[in-house]
Amino acid sequence: MKAIVAVKRVIDYNVKVRVKADNSDVDLANTKMSINPFCEIAVEEAVRLKEAGTVSEIVVVSVGPKAVQEQMRYAMALGADRGIQVETEASPSSLDVARLLAKINEEEQADLFILGKQAIDSDNNQTGQMLAALLDIPQATFASEVKIADGKAEVTREVDGGLVTLEMDLPAVITTDLRLNEPRFAALPKIMQAKRKPLAVKTLEELGVSLSNSIELLAVESPAERQAGIKVGSVDELLDKLRNDAQVL
Repeated sequence: MKAIVAVKRVIDYNVKVRVKADNSDVDLANTKMSINPFCEIAVEEAVRLKEAGTVSEIVVVSVGPKAVQEQMRYAMALGADRGIQVETEASPSSLDVARLLAKINEEEQADLFILGKQAIDSDNNQTGQMLAALLDIPQATFASEVKIADGKAEVTREVDGGLVTLEMDLPAVITTDLRLNEPRFAALPKIMQAKRKPLAVKTLEELGVSLSNSIELLAVESPAERQAGIKVGSVDELLDKLRNDAQVL
């Protein structure tokens, strides 16, 4: 069984995001980048399925400039077998990424697609659903538990009312939630071994896909600064502030 796992290069979640002076975009200069946390969970789940003997090959796919190879090599250090990079300097939309994954699958013919439910930069939560629609295959989003057996996937999903368990035929698309697993650390020997794993680079022209450019970034602004808190001397003073200043009582 072959699994395709999509990964995205994002600003490290521990880094405070800076906005350019002209508000045209986020400032990426000298900024630490890392693999999207939800994508890392997706890689970990695929590796666990491979360790269980369910998955035989893991192909990691990423769309972006040459720099994304750093995150792809990290995914291979975690256990992915090989990588496919779609090289582009442009910022693809969720639909663009889904179309590229569908095109790659024409050659790969994967049995399972595992994606993070969303990226922490664009926060769209769309690619997995769009990919399932393009391939016309079942999907299970927000997965907190995955079991694969007898050509079927049993996925427990996190929903507003609690948990829902679905069973579906493969191939299928699964998007990962935070509680699905805890990703392992990549050991140094694994990082060195990952440098020798095959990584193919494809262009948009080779795949016959052009970016839609359907989304235009107008401006990026930093959130408003939080006001400093105050200390009160008594419960009566607190109630007075809540009634008259905050007007919440």
